[in-house]
Amino acid sequence: MAAAMSMLVKPLPRLGPRVRPYSVASTVSLGGTPELGRTNQVTLLQVLALTLQGAARRYGRIVDGSNELEMRRRLRQADLFPAVDEDHWLAEYRLRQLVSTSLATGAGFFGGLVAGLDPSAALAVGGLGFIVGATRWRSRLDKAIEDRKMRLRIEVYTINQLLAMRVRVGGGVVQAVQYVVSRGVGAMAGELAEALRLHRSGMPASEALAHIAHMTPEPHAARTYWLLSSAEERGADLAGALLALGEDVREARREAIRRAATKRRAAMLIPTIAILAPIMLLFVAAPLPSIVFGGL
Repeated sequence: MAAAMSMLVKPLPRLGPRVRPYSVASTVSLGGTPELGRTNQVTLLQVLALTLQGAARRYGRIVDGSNELEMRRRLRQADLFPAVDEDHWLAEYRLRQLVSTSLATGAGFFGGLVAGLDPSAALAVGGLGFIVGATRWRSRLDKAIEDRKMRLRIEVYTINQLLAMRVRVGGGVVQAVQYVVSRGVGAMAGELAEALRLHRSGMPASEALAHIAHMTPEPHAARTYWLLSSAEERGADLAGALLALGEDVREARREAIRRAATKRRAAMLIPTIAILAPIMLLFVAAPLPSIVFGGL
């Protein structure tokens, strides 16, 4: 219909191309280029992309229920998109969340129709798909944060030992951190490298260490960073404190492993009880009729 109307009623010519020859001199005198008027043209794909990003942003606020600062902090802790620029992490997460929810909802609804369900039942299946799609990326984010916390908890003891040895031989906090970053790999070495990057960009070392202490998801790693920050700012017996903190981390890990082992032993008893208990009850109850009714 739009094509037919454009053939019947010719659209008016654009004003920009007709005015541009008269505005080139003013544009150049203000420091622009003669092609400045064409750089602001927006394609249909860009409009659709902006619309989709806006919808994803609004949908993410409704589903997650948290502000953007908190979501940026959680995405930084999870490190889900290492190939994406940090400024686009939130937009990437929101977009993938919207796409996942749309696909799961559509698959549930049309799958219900194909299976022969009535429209109301298909809508119910689509609602289940909506719940699955809405919670998929959120659960993936939580799992990534837990995995990173586990890696940090494993690395804290070794990193504290290396920092303590470096401080004991006469180095400062920044020199010890540089030593660990230059020779180590892993989650905690990456966070210390981020602190060094902030320090080299002009931030004081104590503030840079306090910043990564606020951003890390692992409390024991945060304690290490706060200790380094206070030692850099006010001075302290850093080596002894690091060794004591490492021992605390080791004891906490030992206690966590002990609790996990107890839970797993209890979980292993559940199938045994579920299978053997009914059989034992049958063996016990089998002679009861003959005992009660005299062999009938």
